[in-house]
Amino acid sequence: MNVTIDISMYPNKEDFIPPIKGFIEKINCYEDLKITTYPTSTVVQGEYSHAMKAVQETIAKCYEEFNMAVYVAKIIPVSYTHLTLPTIYSV
Repeated sequence: MNVTIDISMYPNKEDFIPPIKGFIEKINCYEDLKITTYPTSTVVQGEYSHAMKAVQETIAKCYEEFNMAVYVAKIIPVSYTHLTLPTIYSV
């Protein structure tokens, strides 16, 4: 089963840009996933268990490096490959 995960990170600190960039850099290290970053969220698409594991591991790494953050995720049990919105934010 394929999945689309739309995830937003809200770091608990005034200097919130470095943790967000860190999350984006780390999630982009995973192969076999389609990662698209928008101004308010990052979309992870791929095989369900691989995508979920990538998000879980990335959150854990960011917690170790940047400490506390709130994450809001929408998990859609299909891959919306027909959506081809432009990437606005790049790391």
